[in-house]
Amino acid sequence: MGSLNHLHHWLCRSGHWRKVIQERVPWVLSGSNLGADVLELGPGPGFTTDLLKTAVQRLTAIELDPQLAACLRARMAKSNVEVVTGDATGMPFPDARFSGGVSFTMLHHVPSPQLQDKLLREVWRVLQPGAFFVGSDSMQSLFMRLIHIGDTLVPIDPDKFGTRLEAAGFEVLEIEKRAGVFRFQARKPGQVMTEANEHFISGESLHEAR
Repeated sequence: MGSLNHLHHWLCRSGHWRKVIQERVPWVLSGSNLGADVLELGPGPGFTTDLLKTAVQRLTAIELDPQLAACLRARMAKSNVEVVTGDATGMPFPDARFSGGVSFTMLHHVPSPQLQDKLLREVWRVLQPGAFFVGSDSMQSLFMRLIHIGDTLVPIDPDKFGTRLEAAGFEVLEIEKRAGVFRFQARKPGQVMTEANEHFISGESLHEAR
């Protein structure tokens, strides 16, 4: 994954971005059933992790940047979150490990469409049959290009993303666009495991947890 420039680092740690995340995460998770053992891809400074950990039983966050991973690991000590330093295009987890997966504004940092598709196939591999994979990403814009000067920026086209999810093996449930951002909800086909059925997560429950 590409590194972030100083402006982008600042934005991702800002109070403004925290407020954006507090609105976006419930929107993305609304109506999904993530289950009890959830995977988060590329949490960065962990604003999304802060919200997710209150709504799931176990959360594993995989982060490529060693410094970000170390900071988040220290902050999440003695919580229900395990932070793993690693590459999401080749994850160190067994097949069908997780009951759900989430990705918030990180896919455009994967440096090529081919690696993005490899990441989608890896997510499919480590999810249990019936598991939800949900997330969001920013759409191409002048602002996106400006804050990514010197950074990796490989925008996701929401109109084509469903086909890419299907090619990775997922059933696409919804792709919804808003101003500058889109969310996706997909599912790995198969029988939903019993434990996952017992832990329904919605946007409303996340608001309550906060």
